[in-house]
Amino acid sequence: MLKFFSFTILWFAFYAPYAQEAVSERPSPVNIARARYKDSYIKITYSQPHKNGREIFGKLVPYGQVWRTGANESTEITISRNVIINNQVLKAGTYTLFTIPDKEKWTIIINSDFGLWGAYNYNQKRDIIRFDVPVHTLNNIVYEPFTIQIDQKNELADILIFWDRVKVIVPLKFI
Repeated sequence: MLKFFSFTILWFAFYAPYAQEAVSERPSPVNIARARYKDSYIKITYSQPHKNGREIFGKLVPYGQVWRTGANESTEITISRNVIINNQVLKAGTYTLFTIPDKEKWTIIINSDFGLWGAYNYNQKRDIIRFDVPVHTLNNIVYEPFTIQIDQKNELADILIFWDRVKVIVPLKFI
């Protein structure tokens, strides 16, 4: 019993100082975009990488490949009631928002998998909605952090995706 007690005291004495160390912040912190219309709610949870002098599209984020649309865990979109995206009804629930960036257009993918890390386990068979949107080049501004915003006007909203000098708009309608 004395050996166990001595071991326990020594263990706590050695490891206790480490318990007080602060948890380091992620280089790509979690961010949330949200909007509400009447009793409908949308929330997009994503990790926010920064440009940090890097060439983003075509280099860090390759053209023509499925991207998690952010960093770390795949971007998740949660809606409390059905909405219309690209003239298609998306039922209430939680989904993953993947994209396939290209120079002129992005493919927007709403996928039924969620809780994924990156796009490594992306399964096209789980796609619910897939469509293309044009790329808008920003001339007077550079978005250092990857940013998703929701610009809402009553029952209509645009999901805005910004990074570097790129802007993509995904139209949405609350129903």
